[in-house]
Parts: sequence; C-alpha cells; structure tokens
Amino acid sequence: MVSHAPDPTGPLLVRGDVVTPTGVLRDAVVHVVDGRVDRVEPAAQVPAEQRPDAPAPGTLVLPGLVDLHCHGGGGAGFPDATGPQDVARAAAQHLRHGTTTLVASLVTAPRAVLLERAALLADAADAGVVAGIHLEGPFLAPARCGAQSADDMLPGDPTLVRDLAAAARGHLVTMTVAPEVPGVADGGQDVLAALVAAGALPSVGHTDGTAEQVEAAVARAFDLLATSPRARGPRPTATHLFNGMRPPHHRDPGPVAACLAAAARGELVVELVADGTHLAPATVRAVMELVGPDGAVLVTDAMAAAGMPDGDYRLGPAAVRVADGVARVLQPTADGGVSTGAIAGGVAHLLDVVRATVAAGVPLVDAVRAASATPADVLGRHDVGALVPGRRADLVVTTPDLRPLRVARGGLWVA
Repeated sequence: MVSHAPDPTGPLLVRGDVVTPTGVLRDAVVHVVDGRVDRVEPAAQVPAEQRPDAPAPGTLVLPGLVDLHCHGGGGAGFPDATGPQDVARAAAQHLRHGTTTLVASLVTAPRAVLLERAALLADAADAGVVAGIHLEGPFLAPARCGAQSADDMLPGDPTLVRDLAAAARGHLVTMTVAPEVPGVADGGQDVLAALVAAGALPSVGHTDGTAEQVEAAVARAFDLLATSPRARGPRPTATHLFNGMRPPHHRDPGPVAACLAAAARGELVVELVADGTHLAPATVRAVMELVGPDGAVLVTDAMAAAGMPDGDYRLGPAAVRVADGVARVLQPTADGGVSTGAIAGGVAHLLDVVRATVAAGVPLVDAVRAASATPADVLGRHDVGALVPGRRADLVVTTPDLRPLRVARGGLWVA
C-alpha cells in the first residue's frame, strides 16, 4: 500500500506552495526526517545542491487529510466487511486520494453484528489501517433514519455502549446519538455518561429533537468531557449537520440552530458533508463563516461506492443505487419494482470535499484546516493534521485545482 521514498536513508524534501494551519507559504520545501516533519522553509533558503526541482506553478502541498466519518470506498464498506481485506480495501481507496487518517464508521445494525464489526475494526486500528471507530447508531430517531434501518434502532442502552467499547478495545472514538431517544441524555447513568467513560465523544445526529433537547444534551456532554480523564478532547460533535435532522423553522429551530449556536460558543464541532450533493454551496459557506474552521470539520460520509462507477451497492442492510454520482436507497414499489429514496452516504474522497468547499467560496486555508487540523484535534491526535515540525509526515501534493498527484504517509510515498 505504501512504498519507500527514493532514498529512505536520507531526508525527504517536498517542494510546492505549502498549506499550513494559518496560511500558504509560496514555493516552500517540507523537510521530512525519520517519517516526521522536520521543518518548512522557503525554497530559496535551501542550499542549491539540496533544493528539489521546482514543480509546476501552483502545485500545492497539503497536510494529510483526516476523515472522521467514512463508511467505505473502493467497492468495500466497513458495515459489511467480513474480514481485514475488506477494511484494507476501503481504507486504501481513501489513502490514495489523500486521506491519511481515517475513522471507520458503522451504521445501525443488530447487537451481534455491531459487536462483530467493532472487533474487526479494532484489529484494523491496532494495525494502523484505520484511526478509530465511529458508531452511527443504534440510538437514533426512526423518524430521521435516512438510509439506516429504523427497525434496528433502540432506546438508549448504557450496557450496550460498554459492550461495544469493550469490543472496540479502546478504539471507539465517537458515537452518533439522538438526544430525545429515552436513555440517551436522561441524566445519571445514561448513554452520554457511558460514552464519555469509555473515552468516546458523543455526536448529535439522526435526531428529531427540539432545540431545547439538543441544547441540554450538548451542555451535558460538554460538562462530562470537561471532567473525564479519558476525554479525547473537550467538545462533542454533530453528525453531518442538516442531514438526518429535523430542518430548522423560525418558530421551531430544532437541532440545527442549537448545534450552530454551540459550535459558535466553542462547545461543539459540526460535521459538514460538503460534497456538492448533501449541502448547497451557500449553506457550506454560511456555516464556515459562522463557526470558522475550528468549529467545523469536513467529512465524506462515504460508502462503498466511493471511487467506483455508478451501480448497485450496499450500506449495511440497505440496498443502494448510485446514479450520476449520487447514492440513494433502493425502495420496493407497489408494482414489484424499485424506486430511489433518501441519500445513502457520499461517494467522494475528502480531497473532493475540500475542492467543493473552496469552490463554494471558503478560503483554501480554512477548507484544508477543517479537513486536517480540526478533525485531528477532535480525535485528540496532535501527531497528525498539520505540516508543522514534529508531526507525522503525512502530506498530499496536488494540482492548483486540488487534484491529487502524490500522497505520503509517515514520510513514505503511497504506491
């Protein structure tokens, strides 16, 4: 999956317009030593005999991207994986396109299936193939099930949380929950408390709750994280804001308004599936202007069809048809045929999402930060997510319009 740099015994030097967390350093060189970023400096300061040849004008060097919400790619899905080869295939699809840190997402399923998949993904996390596990369900609102199985959704069950966390062996990083579901955010030994105790971040999503219910749950999760020695970070998240949520109305603001307000206060991080399908460009631009690149993360919500042609795929128990690059659930019709329903995840890579976000009018530095440094902070990972000294040398070389040219992970070029 990866290959060594041409001279693995010496430093690797990569030249281009380097995107840092705060700006773009034009015609700069990233020095990589022993798999980590040693320094970033203007190319003119590098001795001529060491200086790499100048790339094509406008070539960008980005940090490796960090995806907190991904169900698969390359024809393989994490919810349907039956062995390590399926997990590796999906992760490799995104790695080749610049996602060097990837959280594997599951969907609502029966208890036995979730436990089995969590154990499989824990093996992959131990091997460094994925960075952790995200459980999207099963404590969700059937009214906002989207492409998920409403029949398998459950009331909040802290015991099941603990069992899943045990199967995940420390790799459960986040779980999507609907705050209004009984047992999720009732106080005491509820699902929120069980998640934080397990070292996982609660994430509000697939919810039909009121603004007040979401506000209370976010405040409780924020307080629990502030006092937990196992917390990865201080802020809970919101799973793909807008999607799978009751839409806002001026007399019924619902989850969206509550999440945006919390993110603006620095108490929540919102996910955006800014792939040009899930959200309108103006929506992406408005959210980024409201909460900034530290209050939002770009995610793919990708499923097995990412990187694949149009056709029929699966997302857990759901049959999915991809047509014109959009994945939708297949539903039976009264005459025995099928029709397409709700959007069933994404088919983009995270670099595609960054490109669409920039096209929506978001500054390049902000879009890249929301797909690298900010999600790394959410995970509590201070070794990835930025081209700064000491971090793992994950980088993506792209064309000026953000098409991938080369990808390195830990200082090694991806084959």
